[in-house]
Amino acid sequence: MAYHYDGNLAMKPKRKKQQDYVVRETRKKVVKRKSIPVAEKLLYLMTVLAVVVVASIIIFRYAEIYDINLHIKQVNSEIQGVQLEVQQLQREVQTLSDPERIREFAEANGMSSNLDSGIVVKKSSTLEGTAKLE
Repeated sequence: MAYHYDGNLAMKPKRKKQQDYVVRETRKKVVKRKSIPVAEKLLYLMTVLAVVVVASIIIFRYAEIYDINLHIKQVNSEIQGVQLEVQQLQREVQTLSDPERIREFAEANGMSSNLDSGIVVKKSSTLEGTAKLE
C-alpha cells in the first residue's frame, strides 16, 4: 500500500532544525502614582458636602410643599362642609321668615295685629305697649 507524502497524517514531515531564539530582557518601569494632595482632597470633600446640602434643601422644600398641599385639601373640605351648613341655615331662615308663619306664631303667643293702630303686644305683666307699622 502506497502512502502519499501529503495525505497521510501518520507520517510526519521532517522538521527544520529549531532556530535559537535570542532572549532579550526588558525592564518595565513601574510608575508609582502620586497620592492626591490634601488641598484637592478637601476641595472634593467640600464639593460633595455642598451637593448634599443643596439636595437636602430641595428635598426639605418639596416636603413643605407637600404639607402645604395637604393642608389646602383639608381646608377646602372644611369650606365645603361650611358651605353646606350655610345653605341649610339659609333654607331655615327662609322657612322661619315666612310672614304667614310669623303671624301664626304671634297669635299663638298672645299678640294681635291691628293694621290701623299697629301691633299690640299683650303680656301677663302690667305693661302694655303698641308699635306702629310704617
